[in-house]
Amino acid sequence: MFKGQPKGLYALALANTGERFGYYTMLAIFALFLQAKFGFTAGQTSNIFAGFLALVYFLPLLGGILADKFGYGKMVTSGIIIMFIGYLCLAIPTNNGTTGMIAMFGALALIALGTGFFKGNLQVMVGNLYDAPEYQAKRDTAFSLFYMAINVGALFAPTAAAKITDYYLAKNGLSYAAELPALAHQYLNGNGANMTAEGLNHFTQLVTAQGADYANDLTGFANLYIEKLSGAYHWGFAVACVSLILSMLIYVIFRPSFKHADVNAKQAAAANKGAQTATIELTPAQTKERITALMLVFAVVIFFWMAFHQNGLTLTFFARDYTASVATGFTRIGIDVWNLVLIIFAVYGLFSVFQSEKTKGKLISGVVSTAAIALLVWRYQGLGDSSVTILPQIFQQFNPFFVVALTPVSLAVFGALAKRGKEPSAPRKIGIGMFIAALGFLVMAVGSFGLPTPSEVTANGINPDNLVSPNLLISTYLILTFAELFLSPMGISFVSKVAPPKYKGAMMGAWFAATAVGNYLVSIIGMLWGDMPLWMLWSILIALCSISAVFIFSIMKKLENATK
Repeated sequence: MFKGQPKGLYALALANTGERFGYYTMLAIFALFLQAKFGFTAGQTSNIFAGFLALVYFLPLLGGILADKFGYGKMVTSGIIIMFIGYLCLAIPTNNGTTGMIAMFGALALIALGTGFFKGNLQVMVGNLYDAPEYQAKRDTAFSLFYMAINVGALFAPTAAAKITDYYLAKNGLSYAAELPALAHQYLNGNGANMTAEGLNHFTQLVTAQGADYANDLTGFANLYIEKLSGAYHWGFAVACVSLILSMLIYVIFRPSFKHADVNAKQAAAANKGAQTATIELTPAQTKERITALMLVFAVVIFFWMAFHQNGLTLTFFARDYTASVATGFTRIGIDVWNLVLIIFAVYGLFSVFQSEKTKGKLISGVVSTAAIALLVWRYQGLGDSSVTILPQIFQQFNPFFVVALTPVSLAVFGALAKRGKEPSAPRKIGIGMFIAALGFLVMAVGSFGLPTPSEVTANGINPDNLVSPNLLISTYLILTFAELFLSPMGISFVSKVAPPKYKGAMMGAWFAATAVGNYLVSIIGMLWGDMPLWMLWSILIALCSISAVFIFSIMKKLENATK
């Protein structure tokens, strides 16, 4: 899996890991922050959340076009600097009025622009490493490893956000309660006159649980809680600033290992002027065929990202409003990120036992795997009969965990199929991924039958007996991760392989632009989060993913011809 890869892959992957850690720390709490600080409705939050994601994934198109003209490395460096300024602005506490909103939107614009310069161009350089004949066969594996590194950063992000939230609130004599921000805003909009009797009673009970004295001044408490929780989220955003400094250091220090990949078509032509060039020359017909194939794939993945990125929006709403806030039994293992790290060590150790060519390597791998399992058992036994509290954002750590843990599994399966000449092509993997995504939301639809609508929960709260097990979301994230492994790294690899050399930056940017459209469509489900039964919401995503899968299989021959 790791053998024979160019050193530049690891440098670029680590630089991306740092940036992604900061980004996903921010994203883990972003929707919660919007509602807690500004009191936005689910619809308003959905539009802002989806609009930001759309910009984040659309602006790589601009970054790619500029990189094709000025160079990939210049865009990556500029992107890190612009992102740093954006995250710094977002981390500065502001009021929750107009001034605070303007500051927030300005910071989001800078973050999106910086990401647009950074993200796609870094991945183009990864693809360029594999243009050399000795590395071409390792391209798909390389992008799977690169994608795994992205998710290492994402794995720790929710825990970082949750720990900062808990610490800051505790420092101010408070504790996190998922329903309090919305109820506090409801109370402030009319001093409770707009609340139902059930809602006001529930709010009073939650306030009393924070401290008996708070119940004597509900208005004061509501303002205090909104201020302190918002402050905790601002500190969470500051994590991204630190992670970007680390990314820049890695990128600069290890640049010699990938400097040869920082060459666009224009620069390559200038370097090879007067000499024989190894650049592939395509006819206009071949260029058109390849671009057409890419556009068809982009059209399909729009609906995958529309479904997948519900994890930061409606699935986070579901975690907050419908999911039990405590874990018991074996589920407790997955709440602590360090337990997940131990599981990853155990998995990689076991794979290394079978893949190591030398006895010493097998022995070391076996010891690592055994030690990880033993430590995991010891930590589980130490929990006794106690339960573990879960903050809503913690559920977002399961997707990156599954990506990191399952990457060697997927590579082993695809490798075994490749040896038999039966490995699916990249377009087929994308189609299969769409079917798996539909299955993930089928699980959510079945698990949501009989639950009250979001509007009913907002008005009256939810009976604790109606809260679902955390395992429902964890299972959904597992299935969606299988879909992601089939689709996302394979899609990026497909783009880097099929894109005409003169348009590599633009085509990688177009991949992200398609992702941007899907991310904006995320808001549709968020805007429907209200009076519609939950199983119907998830069914919309089931239908879209299934139709997209059928479509991509119907044009499979055209897609596979473009790769030849």
